[in-house]
Amino acid sequence: MSKLKVLFAASEAVPFAKTGGLADVAGSLPVALEEMGADARLVMPKYGCVKAKGSEAVIGKDVKVYFIENEEFFDRKELYGDKFGDYHDNLDRFAFFCREALERCKQENFQPDIIHCNDWQTALIPVYLNTLYKYDPFFANTKVLFTIHNLAYQGLFNKDEFTKTGLDWVLFTIEYFEFYGKVNLMKAGLVYADAISTVSPTYAKEILTKEFGCGLEGVLKNRESVLSGILNGINYDLWDPETDRKITKHYSAQTADDKYANKEKLQKDMGLKIDRDIPMIGMISRLADQKGLDLVAKIINDLLNLKVQFILLGTGDNKYHILFEKMARIHGKNTSINLKFDATLAQKIYAASDIFLIPSKYEPCGLSQMISFRYGTIPVVRQTGGLKDSVQEFDLKTREGNGFTFSEYRADHLFAAIKRALSLFKNKAVRMELVKKIMALDFSWEASAKEYAKLYEKILGK
Repeated sequence: MSKLKVLFAASEAVPFAKTGGLADVAGSLPVALEEMGADARLVMPKYGCVKAKGSEAVIGKDVKVYFIENEEFFDRKELYGDKFGDYHDNLDRFAFFCREALERCKQENFQPDIIHCNDWQTALIPVYLNTLYKYDPFFANTKVLFTIHNLAYQGLFNKDEFTKTGLDWVLFTIEYFEFYGKVNLMKAGLVYADAISTVSPTYAKEILTKEFGCGLEGVLKNRESVLSGILNGINYDLWDPETDRKITKHYSAQTADDKYANKEKLQKDMGLKIDRDIPMIGMISRLADQKGLDLVAKIINDLLNLKVQFILLGTGDNKYHILFEKMARIHGKNTSINLKFDATLAQKIYAASDIFLIPSKYEPCGLSQMISFRYGTIPVVRQTGGLKDSVQEFDLKTREGNGFTFSEYRADHLFAAIKRALSLFKNKAVRMELVKKIMALDFSWEASAKEYAKLYEKILGK
C-alpha cells in the first residue's frame, strides 16, 4: 500500500477512554493500518480520565494520537453524560472538537487523504469540510468516510441550539440537519460524507429498513451506492488465552483441555459446584432490551432448573437487576449474578464458560462472539447484524458451522438454541473438536484493516 494518510477521528479510544466498542475500534484499526504501511493518526478529546501527559501520545509503533484539549468541555468524570442524562452542552463540546480536529491537521501540517469519522460526535467534520473549509486548499484533496457504529445514537439537539454549530441557518432544512424539528448531527454527516460504512455487512443492509433505520432509512437509501459494511475485528494481543494474565491457566487450541482449569477456579471463586462436566453458560452484557434480556427473562427460571451453571456480569435497567437478584436467591446453587462492571472478571468468564449467550434484538457488529471464539467458548446468538456475519449454526453431521443460532426474536427459539448447545456439550469428542475449530478462526484487525484500505482507495478513485 502506498503511503496513504489517514486521520481517524473518534470521541473515545483505548487505552485512553472507553464507554463501548467504538473505543476498541479507534485504538486498534489505526495500528493495523500502520502495520500495512499507512501513515495513520488518531484525534480525540482529552478527557479527565486520559492519563497521557501533554497534547500528544503514541499507540502501536508510531501512530500519533492528537488530543484536543479544553478543560471546560472535556475535564469531566464521564465522557457524554452523568446519572442525570446527557451533558447539556454536548453540541458545544463536539462542535468544538470537530473544528479543532481540522485545525490540528493544519498545525501539524498533516494533510490527510482520508478523514475516517465515527458516530455523531464527529459528524460535523464532513459538514465543515464542505462549508467552512470548502475553499481551503489545505483540504482540497481530503475525502471523508463516515462509519456508523450504532445508528440509534444520532446526536439530536433542540432547534435553538443550531447556532452552536457556527453554520448558516440555510442548512437547517430537511435535506441536511432538520429531523422532526430537531438538529440531527449524524444525518448531516451522512449527507456530506464521501462514503459511509458500518460495522458489519448485514447491519449495512438492516439499516436501510424501517425496523432498523431509526428514522434515517430514507437518507441512507439515497446514499446506498456509497454504503458498505465491514466487520470489526478484535485485538488478538489483548484477547489471547495463551498470554492472558487475568486467567488462571493459559491454553491454546492444541492444549484446549487446560481451559477447564479456568472453569474449576471460577466455580470455586463464585461458590458454585466444582465440576467440569456441568455446562457453564456465561453472559456479559448491558442489561437492556436491545441485548435480548427480555427474552432471557422469559426463560431464565426454566433454564436454571436444568443441570447448568449460569454466570452473569453486567449492569443496566433496574427491572433486570431486580429479576437477577431474585434468580440468585431462588437458584443460588447454580448461579453467579454480578451486577457490576469488572474487566478482570469478564476475561475469566470468557475463559471458563462452555457456552456464551448473545440474544440481541439488534447488534451492529458485536465483539463478544469473536472473543468467545478466541477463548474456545461456543456462542449462542440471534441472527442479526454482525452476529449473523460471524456465527453459523453448527451441523452435527457435516461439522460445518461454529455456534448455535436462532432468527425469530422469540424466547422459545432462544431456549431451543441453548438446548442444542447443551446437547452438544454431552458429546465431549465433538465438542472439543468444535472448541479447537473456533479457537483457530481469524477475527483479528488485520483482515478488517485490509478491507478498509481497499475502501479508502476506492473513495480516492485509485
